[in-house]
Amino acid sequence: MAAPPGGDIAKPDDRERLRQHFLRENTPQRWDDLWKAGSFLPWDRKTPNPALIDVLETRKDLLGDPFINEKDGTKRKKKALVPGCGRGYDVYLLAAFGYDAYGLEGSKHAIEACEGLREELKTKDEYAVRDEKNGKGEVKFLFGDFFQGEWETNGAGAGDFDIVYDYTFLCALEPSFRPKWSHQMSRLLSPTGKLICLEFPTYKDPSTGGPPFALPPQVYEMLLPYPGEALKYGKDGHVVVEERQLNKKGLKRIAHWQPERTHEVGKGTDWIGVWQH
Repeated sequence: MAAPPGGDIAKPDDRERLRQHFLRENTPQRWDDLWKAGSFLPWDRKTPNPALIDVLETRKDLLGDPFINEKDGTKRKKKALVPGCGRGYDVYLLAAFGYDAYGLEGSKHAIEACEGLREELKTKDEYAVRDEKNGKGEVKFLFGDFFQGEWETNGAGAGDFDIVYDYTFLCALEPSFRPKWSHQMSRLLSPTGKLICLEFPTYKDPSTGGPPFALPPQVYEMLLPYPGEALKYGKDGHVVVEERQLNKKGLKRIAHWQPERTHEVGKGTDWIGVWQH
């Protein structure tokens, strides 16, 4: 795949430039500055990750159908959330598979970029309806801070999401936010929902900083079963794997594998984890 315009996260020089941009502070405003300028967006691959496409196409054993059978005999489309959705490619993809898809961004300029793709993507096969029986879901983009509740609406808040997808959101956050991230993921996921984590970058040394910050599988293993609890780190910066008392709000990993397809930057190192209550 060709390098995206405006930088390439696979290149060390661009990773360092991104790290330098956030040296002073890693806040939504600093991300919005990049989206406003639009000239340096090295994480933007111009397409969904093929690993997500493969999960949606081949892992119905984990995800089921994109609708819920209600107690009154009616059906409703499952709701999917993509926090830190960037330009929204994954949101449009989930809608093509039949989910009512929500993209959340803390950058108003990113939201504008998402909305700007609506008409363009209607003509692309990648975002065409995948199953006429299920139809296409709605696409909604929400502006707000993932860790605050102002973006949550009736039917799109705590316990409402049947699918939550994280690819380059957790790795963009300062490590100090990881306990809050796991708490919020547990809170937003429905009782029968699935959290899909495309783990990247697993290969980085934690000492190199970020974003993107190093995310080996052990980080997820110590975060999601214990939402809201602080992690312990060794002198080398790697998370300490330890036995802990069970957390009633914890998530369980039900599948973990290396995808056959993913973006070039993660080939051979990306992992997919699927979690549930």
